[in-house]
Amino acid sequence: MSVLYLIFGAAGLGAAAYLFVCNRRLTAKLRRMEMLFDLSTQVHSSLHQPELINSVNAAAKQLIFAEEAAVGLVDDWDSQDNELTKTMDHSVGDKVSVPMMARGRKVGVLEATAKIGGARFSRADHETLTQFARPLALALDNARLYEALEESVGELQMATALKDRLENELQIAGSIQLSFLPTTMPSSNEPFDVCALLKSAKEVGGDFYNFFKIDEEHLFFTLGDVSDKGIPAALFMAMTLSLIKGKMNAKLSPGELLEMVNDELCTDNAQLFATIICGVLNIATGEVVLSDGGHCTPYIVKADGSVLPIKLPKGIPLGSFPEFTYRNQTIELEHGDRFVLYTDGITEAENELQEQYSTSRLQNFLSQTSGYSSAEIIDALLMDVFMFADGAPQSDDIAVLCLMRR
Repeated sequence: MSVLYLIFGAAGLGAAAYLFVCNRRLTAKLRRMEMLFDLSTQVHSSLHQPELINSVNAAAKQLIFAEEAAVGLVDDWDSQDNELTKTMDHSVGDKVSVPMMARGRKVGVLEATAKIGGARFSRADHETLTQFARPLALALDNARLYEALEESVGELQMATALKDRLENELQIAGSIQLSFLPTTMPSSNEPFDVCALLKSAKEVGGDFYNFFKIDEEHLFFTLGDVSDKGIPAALFMAMTLSLIKGKMNAKLSPGELLEMVNDELCTDNAQLFATIICGVLNIATGEVVLSDGGHCTPYIVKADGSVLPIKLPKGIPLGSFPEFTYRNQTIELEHGDRFVLYTDGITEAENELQEQYSTSRLQNFLSQTSGYSSAEIIDALLMDVFMFADGAPQSDDIAVLCLMRR
């Protein structure tokens, strides 16, 4: 009996010892899993790659008691031939390394060396590091995406700020451009009725017009079109109008004025040019002296609705080359006649079928404006052009000037 007690006692002690060892292993494994969870949570709290890698290195050393740990990243995230992506070292010993995979691609390697106390790394260490590397790889990939997103957002903010600044500057440029144009129409008591309108395709443009009384007997008027669009055209337009207004006087003919302005523009070598027509109306007699610089054919709309094209001696656009002689031509406006100037933004306006408004449509429209004032003709003409375009974007600047002898 005593032998049996001894046997059962020894068995009980053996079982207790076995359970104790198993409990210690389970406790150690549980602690490692808790540490793995805690460290993984800490690592995922950062979205910036440098901070994330530092956290990973520290966490890896804690997990498997290594003196050193490091993450090696693949420089080209899409490369499958990078040396780091080929590291698949499952051996244990003085060093343990595991690959990191995220979204079906290799993003780097996690490696630990020199276990504390001089021991060798075990399979359990390798398994722990592998479990740690799985969420780590996703965290690193997320950090990469987050940094790319931050960079894109920063670039977008800079682009938006630049766009806002440019829009503001263009608005200012548009206001400056409009300041070069007449702001008031002549009194209804004048023996003439003149009106003009400018509609740029962009915030600023190159079409221009002007009119002013040289003296009590003469009215000067002009309309032109710079060869470019946007700010360069607006600057050339401002320079041209400044020269015209600064040089025109009662002693100059329109042709002589164009010669002087052309020579000045050629001296400045602006590399732009402007088509133009300018004229001087003798308010008392209705005589109009005109000179052309390569511009569109103007029209006279008679009181009975008939439309007459005015064929002027053709000159070159302003700024083309110097010392050109511009010729004058004299016409007469009878009472009730309207003289219409326009830029090619009218006749070359297109609809969605890329059909142009054309000079024939313009003449047909003008033939229906008998009895219209200058302002009414311009308003109706723009409406007719826009109805023809039927929503197609305006591709060129538009300017119109109408002069009527009352």
